[in-house]
Amino acid sequence: MLETSDKTGRLVTVFGGSGFVGRHVVRALAKEGWRIRVACRRPDLAGHLQPSGRVGQIHAVQANLRFPASIAAAVRGADAVVNLVGILTETGRQRFDAVQAFGARAVARAAKEAGVTHLVQMSALGADPQSDSAYARSKADGETAALEFFSDATIVRPSIVFGPEDDFFNRFAALARMLPVLPLIGAQTRFQPVYVGDVAQVVARALNGETKPGAVYEIGGPETKSFRELVQFTCDTIGRKRVLLPLPFEAGHYMALGMEIASAASLGLFPKMLLTTRDQVRMLRHDNVVSPAAVSEGRTLGGLGIHPEAYESIVPTYLYRFRKTGQFERQRPA
Repeated sequence: MLETSDKTGRLVTVFGGSGFVGRHVVRALAKEGWRIRVACRRPDLAGHLQPSGRVGQIHAVQANLRFPASIAAAVRGADAVVNLVGILTETGRQRFDAVQAFGARAVARAAKEAGVTHLVQMSALGADPQSDSAYARSKADGETAALEFFSDATIVRPSIVFGPEDDFFNRFAALARMLPVLPLIGAQTRFQPVYVGDVAQVVARALNGETKPGAVYEIGGPETKSFRELVQFTCDTIGRKRVLLPLPFEAGHYMALGMEIASAASLGLFPKMLLTTRDQVRMLRHDNVVSPAAVSEGRTLGGLGIHPEAYESIVPTYLYRFRKTGQFERQRPA
C-alpha cells in the first residue's frame, strides 16, 4: 500500500480521467499532491482538467483500451493506476464486454507488467457475474480481472452518482421540461444516490492506503429513495408538475425494444435522453443500494470516515437551468 507521507510527487495514471467522475477524481488526487497522467481517447479535449492542479501537475495522454500498446505507454513509470472507464449503453464498437471486461483486464495486465504498486477499479452496485444484465456482468468481469492481477486492488461500487454533469437528475429534468407525462419503469426500485465528490474521496483514500486490501467498497449516499421519489424530487426542484406513470417491467421491455429499433433506424439521430434499453430495464428489476454486509464490514463511506453529502442539498444548485425562468424562478420583486 502507498503511504500518505510517501505519495508527494508520485505518479498516478487515471484512465477515463476526463469524464464526469474522472474530473473529480483528478481534482481530489491533485489536492493530495499526486502527479497525474490522464489517459483518454481525446487528450485534446481534456484541457479543462489543468486548473485542478499546479502547473505541470496534470498531463493528458492518448490511450485506447482496444490498443494494448497505448495502455502500456500510459502506465509506464506510474506508481498507481485508477481505471474509471465505463459506458451506460452500447454504441458501435463500444460494447460492455469490450470496455468494462476486456478493457479492465488490459489495464490491469499492463499495470502489473509496468511494476505498478496499486490499482483502483471503478465498478458499480449490482455488478454480478450471474446477472441477466450484460452491463452488470461486464462490471463483475472487470472486477475479477483487476483482482486477478492485483489481489490487493480496491474495487469501488457506487450507486447512482450525482453532481453537476450527472446523467440522472439532469436527464429527468430535461425530460420533465419537454414531456407532460414521464413513464417510469421500476418506479419502486430503490437507489442510494451518492455525490461524485464523495466517490472521488474514496479513490484518493484508496491510494493513501486507507482501504482494506482486495476489498469491494459499496458506496451510497445517506438516503435510500425509490426511482419515483427521485424523479418527483427532480420535478419539484425545477417547478414542473408532471404525471409520473409507473409501467410494469413487461411493458417497459417492449418500450425499450421500440426505442432501440428507432435508435438504430435513425443512424444515431434518436435523442440520447429518450433512449432506454432492454438491458437497463433488466437492471431496474433490482434495488441499487449498499448491502448490509458492506455496512457491517466497514466497506462503505462511513467505514472510511467520509460523511456523505445528501442529494437534496446539492442537486438544486445545478438544476436551476431547467426552471421556467432559470435562476430567477424563485425571485420576486420587492
